[in-house]
Amino acid sequence: MMNYFSRLRTQLFLITFSLLATSANAALPQGVDGNAMPTLAPMLEGATPAVVNIATEGRVKQQLNPMFADPRFRRFFNVPDQPAERKTSSLGSGVIVDAKRGLVLTNNHVIANAVQITVTLRDGRQLEAEVVGTDPETDVAVIKIPAENLVDIKPADSDALRVGDFVVAIGNPFGLGQTVTSGIVSALGRSGLGIEGYEDFIQTDASINPGNSGGALVNLRGELIGINTAIFSQSGGNIGIGFAIPINLAMQITEQLVDTGEVKRGYLGVSMQDISPALAEAFGLDQQSGAIINEVLENSPAIKAGLKTGDIVISIDGENIVNANDVANRIGILPVGEKIKFKVLRDGKQSEFVVTVDVRTKVSTDPRSVNELLQGVSVGDIEQDSPYFGKTEGAIVANVERGSVAWRSGLRAGDVITSVNKAPIKNLEQFLKAVDKKEDSLLFLILRGNAAAFIVLRK
Repeated sequence: MMNYFSRLRTQLFLITFSLLATSANAALPQGVDGNAMPTLAPMLEGATPAVVNIATEGRVKQQLNPMFADPRFRRFFNVPDQPAERKTSSLGSGVIVDAKRGLVLTNNHVIANAVQITVTLRDGRQLEAEVVGTDPETDVAVIKIPAENLVDIKPADSDALRVGDFVVAIGNPFGLGQTVTSGIVSALGRSGLGIEGYEDFIQTDASINPGNSGGALVNLRGELIGINTAIFSQSGGNIGIGFAIPINLAMQITEQLVDTGEVKRGYLGVSMQDISPALAEAFGLDQQSGAIINEVLENSPAIKAGLKTGDIVISIDGENIVNANDVANRIGILPVGEKIKFKVLRDGKQSEFVVTVDVRTKVSTDPRSVNELLQGVSVGDIEQDSPYFGKTEGAIVANVERGSVAWRSGLRAGDVITSVNKAPIKNLEQFLKAVDKKEDSLLFLILRGNAAAFIVLRK
């Protein structure tokens, strides 16, 4: 009997050992006996030449103590003349998306305030770039370099991404050469982060370190699926939560910037809000997904289509709506003239409405007639379909001409001016009154994305 159990234990041990060995061999790369090891190298060899380093140089006005502006004060205390401007520089990454035309896609924050942009290719060439157009609200920018022996990355369909897909982040930070990290898609459609005006991020655990902004997020076929733009971190280091702009969104913005130099936002003329638990109960809803229309503007595309206050938007073109921010993102990137189908709940019943997207009208004024420092600048009221509406008060910058005093001082389209010379302003009318003075300088407090900054305009 003992011999029987002894043989049985030996057989079980051999079977278990055999299974463990088989499992281990299946999980390990086959790099012996002439078999090739699994590698991403062939894919990366085709993709990395299209990822470039971007170095910028800018100049911003110095905000000096008023006493230093008095020459008598400087002479009395022997204070040297203070420079009116200081140089700024930044480093980031970019992706060549059209080799024939020399188009490079990057983040707006990488080239903001730049007066000189230098692109370094993987082969060491350094090329001067010019700005084609920028869109601060999505943090997308397009620059152009000489189209000579360039390699580009072809975009994939980012709408086809799924949570769990493997991705690779490629950057060219700090002039050190390419860096490559890998991971998976950990979430889709991330919004409400306060990073940009329009947010529909791909979230990934592939490391997106400082300097990789504007770089490429690719799939395992080497196709471009996103533009790396931000990390979620309180220390500045990567903690496995990175965000990328979906390439479908980025390419839609790119096409508009190349064609017209600006992005025309889709306009419906409605204001929406999220569905809170209290509102869900009041409207007799079983869930909180969707968005409630709380105002429809007169003569707007929405009112012409039949939408009403109190309608609950549950889907657009067959895709379910999560919240009000989801609606703003979908509408804001649609081209003017596009027809979209809204499915709404009204009095407990589902109805469908077709709305034609119109251009967002701007009630804006060029204030150069009241202050020559604002030559080439146009501003307007914050409109109801703006991501800033209801969140802050002030006047929004509609356009800034390149090379103007305001441009050289750092003012950009999309900035919200919240105070003038330390006096808060609520709207366009108050802004125009505040700048209607023949002063030698203007001090603006602006809001750009989720960051505030002072900007000084001087002759």
